[in-house]
Amino acid sequence: MKTRKCKYCKSVFIPINSLQKNCFEPLCVSDWINEVKEKNWKRKKAKMKMDLMTIQDYIKLAQQVFNKYIRLRDKLSPCISCGNKLGAKYDCGHFYSAGGHWSVRFDERNCSAQCVNCNQHKHGNLIAYRENLLKKIGIEEFENLSAEAMKTRKFTIEELKEIISIYKKKIKEVELY
Repeated sequence: MKTRKCKYCKSVFIPINSLQKNCFEPLCVSDWINEVKEKNWKRKKAKMKMDLMTIQDYIKLAQQVFNKYIRLRDKLSPCISCGNKLGAKYDCGHFYSAGGHWSVRFDERNCSAQCVNCNQHKHGNLIAYRENLLKKIGIEEFENLSAEAMKTRKFTIEELKEIISIYKKKIKEVELY
């Protein structure tokens, strides 16, 4: 049978089966038990943390994941407002603000990559943003977006979990290319 090196004490031993990664020395067994306990505790702690999350926590997490996707999607595009090349740091700019227009907060038509100067220092540079957004999505989609933005919307935790899941998958797809 093939020999193996113990994961903990580094001594050579003959495993009983192919899954055995450590010898049966008491110190190695206790290290293995502690490692398993620590993994289980981390898993349990993560679950408890998720159970304690409020709807505001889910909104914050969903916004972070959504914004990351938009930044990755548009990383090769210029700033939607000024047209300058995006630097190392840039934002996910919302034409209709995320805080004031909940119904389009997670709408991809409403968001584009924006340089920090336009988004933060010029408060979105909305006049130029509007012109370029019209070119990007067209007048009909812009009117649909505007109509949608005027609606009121509340999200449930299940909807936010779904948004998080969808955009995490989209992030993985974008990162592959």
